[in-house]
Amino acid sequence: MDLATLYPDHLATVLQRMYAALERSGNDHLLIASGVLKYQFLDDRPYPFAINPHFLQCVPLVEHTDGWIVVTPGKKPVLVYHQPADYWHLPPTEPQGFWTEHFDIRVIRSPQEAAQHLPKSGRMAILGEADAALEGFVPNNPKAVLDELHYQRAYKTDYELACLRMASRRAARGHVAARIAFEAGASEYEINRAYLGAAGHNDVDVPYGNIVALNEHAAVLHYQHQEHAAPPQSRSFLIDAGARFNGYSSDITRTYCRDDARFQALIDGVETVQLALVDQVRAGNDYRAIHLDAHLRLATVLRDRNVVRMSPEAQVETGVSSVFFPHGVGHLLGLQVHDVAGFAGSIHGDLIPKPDGHPFLRLTRPLDAGMVVTIEPGLYFIPMLLQGLQEGPHAGDIDWAEVEHLSRFGGIRIEDDVACRTQGAPENLTRDAFAAI
Repeated sequence: MDLATLYPDHLATVLQRMYAALERSGNDHLLIASGVLKYQFLDDRPYPFAINPHFLQCVPLVEHTDGWIVVTPGKKPVLVYHQPADYWHLPPTEPQGFWTEHFDIRVIRSPQEAAQHLPKSGRMAILGEADAALEGFVPNNPKAVLDELHYQRAYKTDYELACLRMASRRAARGHVAARIAFEAGASEYEINRAYLGAAGHNDVDVPYGNIVALNEHAAVLHYQHQEHAAPPQSRSFLIDAGARFNGYSSDITRTYCRDDARFQALIDGVETVQLALVDQVRAGNDYRAIHLDAHLRLATVLRDRNVVRMSPEAQVETGVSSVFFPHGVGHLLGLQVHDVAGFAGSIHGDLIPKPDGHPFLRLTRPLDAGMVVTIEPGLYFIPMLLQGLQEGPHAGDIDWAEVEHLSRFGGIRIEDDVACRTQGAPENLTRDAFAAI
């Protein structure tokens, strides 16, 4: 089915969630500000615009500043569409697309005009940043409303799943181009350019800064630079890069190596672990249990590859496995890469705790149909963490010669975006996207 066919049911679902949140919070209207441009200190250059995800969930207007949506039960939702008379910049086109018939659209030429189209009375929940305030309309972001809407956002509609699939396909094209560039000996900067060109994005379009890491740089979990010069020898390549479609994000990581059987065997081991964890993305499974199982499985790889001479259970119990796998196994994915309410126990804002000793896990909710999560186990050779291990009580259980060799390659992460279904095996959006291209 195409997006135009899926969108009406999507919007109806989103509106019903908003009506329920209004009723439970005692409000009559829900106002959503799209957001405003923000300018650099002592300059007239704006920062990249980031739209309010609540606005974006209703309409696919990724770059629409100074807009508003008004939701009132029993009435057609109002879209205040900012279309300035501007010859310095290209203004938005006339409202167009499959979504327009579902809104009462009011076009304005200046941000202040929006106030004329907002409710004149009643109790209002106003979602947005403080900068979006108009006279008489100041975002109050009621916790009860946000808690409910954020909790429900984990359950994707068919329209949202279609957008996420398209985002995965865009990213997969970029990943293929990046791998080819690595194999040709390109620099990090050149690899990133190849990725962006194939994905059809620029540096601002991507949902997060691409991680393009050669050799030891792969040991930096959120490596933020891109060297312009290629290293004398490109031994390994880790790329964590996503794409967007109608505001929905993909988040994909792959790791490659050149001419080293020992590091390739470690990559193959992580790949096997990753696929086994993906298969656990099923309704009713506790995501915390998947994370803990990731530690056991990765510890098994470390033992089998003679990196650590401890049982997997002992590695997890003593924290040794966390030296090599120091982050969470994944997170919710959607309008935001690290989507909201990963710890929410219900619509009321109660929280589900993280497992003891695992502070960086971003998702603790039980899985359910419609949720989309990442599964991203990894093994890394991070100097500061290895130093602590070398000075600790388990130093004798490590093959430091093997660690020294593997450290030249930085680390490994393999990440797929996975949708939980009502029954049966999960949908692997990432692997399907690679297969499709």
